[in-house]
Amino acid sequence: MDSINTLFLLSGFLIALSVLASRLSTLVGVPLLLIFLGLGMLAGEEGLLGIQFDDYPLAFLIGHLALAMILLDGGLRTRLKTFRVGFKPALSLATLGVFVTSALVGAIAMWVFELSPVQGLLVGAIVGSTDAAAVFSMLGGRGINLNERVGATLEIESGTNDPMAIFLTLMLVEMLVGDIGGWLATSLFFLQQFGLGIALGLGAGWLIARLLAWLDLAAGLYSLLALALGFCVFGLTSALGGSGFLAIYLTGLMIGNRPGRHLNFILPVHDGLAWLSQIGLFLVLGLLVNPSEMMVYALPALEVALALIFVARPLAVLVALLPFFRFRWREVAFIAWVGLRGAVPIVLAIFPVIGGVENASLYFNVAFAVVLLSLLIQGGTLPWMARRLRVEVPPGISPVRRGPLGIRTDDDYEMFVYRVESADLEDVPIRLLRFPSGAMIASLFRDGGMLHPQGSTRLCRGDVLCVIGRADDLPALNRLFNGDATLKRQSAFFGAFNFDGEARLGDIAEAYGLTLSPGEQDMTLAEFISLRVGGHPVVGDDVDWHGIHWVVSEMDGNRISRVGLRLY
Repeated sequence: MDSINTLFLLSGFLIALSVLASRLSTLVGVPLLLIFLGLGMLAGEEGLLGIQFDDYPLAFLIGHLALAMILLDGGLRTRLKTFRVGFKPALSLATLGVFVTSALVGAIAMWVFELSPVQGLLVGAIVGSTDAAAVFSMLGGRGINLNERVGATLEIESGTNDPMAIFLTLMLVEMLVGDIGGWLATSLFFLQQFGLGIALGLGAGWLIARLLAWLDLAAGLYSLLALALGFCVFGLTSALGGSGFLAIYLTGLMIGNRPGRHLNFILPVHDGLAWLSQIGLFLVLGLLVNPSEMMVYALPALEVALALIFVARPLAVLVALLPFFRFRWREVAFIAWVGLRGAVPIVLAIFPVIGGVENASLYFNVAFAVVLLSLLIQGGTLPWMARRLRVEVPPGISPVRRGPLGIRTDDDYEMFVYRVESADLEDVPIRLLRFPSGAMIASLFRDGGMLHPQGSTRLCRGDVLCVIGRADDLPALNRLFNGDATLKRQSAFFGAFNFDGEARLGDIAEAYGLTLSPGEQDMTLAEFISLRVGGHPVVGDDVDWHGIHWVVSEMDGNRISRVGLRLY
């Protein structure tokens, strides 16, 4: 069999096997990215297939392409509204946090491997940043619904901390090979990386978003154009000396937050591209490692990994989040635990190999071992830690499916498909449902057959309703079709009683026999809770007042609209 046919056969087989193995992740709780890495190692030179692959430059190129696609998809799915609660702490984690983590891990690596200070710091810089692919995959694929403050901070941090790690890695590699410039040149390089990345990412993203919203293309071309222009931004920024990774993430952010029908065509395709990128990247990186060589560094690498997980990352998070008083201790603890390492450290570990640094195999094998342990220890326990530290909120109800009708180019009508599961909707006539004024039922399906719904039609469990409306109608529709099981869970989480956020604190205190401090008599419940959490409240914030838990259950923009009362 010639080489090109062998390439198609092996690549197709490994990708198909990786997709099928994702079911194993769901059944036994093994992190999915760990499975991809394991399959790559099994297919490698010392594995079952015996594929010989040691082309570091090619792996470096594949790593850049894959990470660019993953970051573009991550930006597309990040909502700008999350920046109100997550931007400042995430920026602190992405800069100061990475620096502190790298310094602490570097000091430990110096002692464990008997390295020089610069060599030890290089180990720290390589494994110092969290990985966007790992964070997006683990949080999105494990059914973990975090409160907005924690989720936004982790997403933004993982999407923006690569420039700091790349800057430190390049600087230390240049120091080891003797090509380092002065402090002025190093400072200018740092400013260039962040400045150009931010400016070109936001500027080009703004233009691309408006171009995509204006163009009238075939459905399949929107995602292709978004990807092509995103790669252009990545390449241009990198060529000018900026951070292409930061730029393409911000480009995706600007595209994803520009409303229009193009997003309905772009997001599903880019979801598949992001998964393909993760599978391909981790398979290639798995092929690159030799288990026998990695075992030489296994024990000292284990010490570095444990120190990173249990010492360096928690201390770095504590220092980086110290100015942000609104974070509770359990939120800080969870953010510290979600310091997932993935493809980025392994790709960064290729820098010393390409740069000709002495003993380069040490950096690569240590980075690989740290990633394996991080995915196994931290990734494997994320759902348990989220429940243990109480940073989850009940998942919101959403349509089973949704899609644009193509009637308007902007603010288009959509078809929302809901399944009736709530006992509260059982045997209720349709005319009694409180639909938003701009939405209406288009069809109703029962037992596989389509009915023509009328006002007198009574709903049954299992009915499927197709509702025409707009995106602004979703909150009201979701509340209407809220499932019975979710209602019970929400009652347990938010409390059985609900208050309007504008309720006067003095009236509540009088009704429940509570004591107020001077100045609190005329405050609203929303103002009181916002003050207690340090501003920027989110759904799930819990304030203990006189032994009663007051839990934010609904937000209207930046304002608390509903508060639940829980007695335990």
